[in-house]
Amino acid sequence: MNPTPAAPPSSDPAIAFIGGGNMASAIIGGLVRQGVPPGQIEVVEPWEGARAALHQQYGIVAQALPGPQLERASLVVWAVKPQTFKEAALLARFHTRAAVHLSVAAGIRSGSIARWLGSERIVRAMPNTPALIGKGMTALYARPAVSAAERQAVEQAIASTGELLWVAQEPQLDAVTALSGSGPAYVFFFLEAMAQAGTDMGLPREQALQLAVGTFAGASELARRSDEPPELLRQRVTSKGGTTYAAIESMEQDGVQRQFMRALHAAQQRARELGDEFGD
Repeated sequence: MNPTPAAPPSSDPAIAFIGGGNMASAIIGGLVRQGVPPGQIEVVEPWEGARAALHQQYGIVAQALPGPQLERASLVVWAVKPQTFKEAALLARFHTRAAVHLSVAAGIRSGSIARWLGSERIVRAMPNTPALIGKGMTALYARPAVSAAERQAVEQAIASTGELLWVAQEPQLDAVTALSGSGPAYVFFFLEAMAQAGTDMGLPREQALQLAVGTFAGASELARRSDEPPELLRQRVTSKGGTTYAAIESMEQDGVQRQFMRALHAAQQRARELGDEFGD
């Protein structure tokens, strides 16, 4: 099979992506919606199917291997799996010396990335999958060598996927990973349970799921708009002796809140382990 042709040359600075999967596609989609031309986006993606999808969806000509095309990038986004990061970095590092680097890989610490790339201009991000529809929540950490202008450039790239915030200390990203990075799966887990319970109680599956999803969406928006903490919002809808009270009492007796918090700590611990396992 013939190699994919190179993207048309451009004198404008580019944004490069190492990895072209779901998270890269979410950010790329946001950039395109912001008006960034496809010719200013470089992608390195070894899987042919993902390259074809990027071309079909955005008109981007992705490459299978890193090369001189990366040298015009002012920002390189690392959207690779933790276990392949080091290998990818060592292949691309000679073409990315001028860029600031943004990693969305879970667990891999910025110190390891800095050593692999030979650069201190590293930003780590922990996004989540609602970024695919522009409703993501991303936390960012920048090493001291990253300038204010470079932080702003990173913000502009990430802002197209939803909300963002900066954390002051890198270990806090492990907590972010447990809370919001993995968080959508917790929501889906409870949606599954609510929909199944509704079905068991006699509702059609489609209606049970619609009720569950609508409830999560509405309650989340209410919490977003309210100045009151979640505890008080919960108390306002939990009349003693009522139906909500019966449900909350049942969950408290089963230790649901404690077990759920324990699960988040397990996710945080696994994030730490990823840094130990795949970092240097």
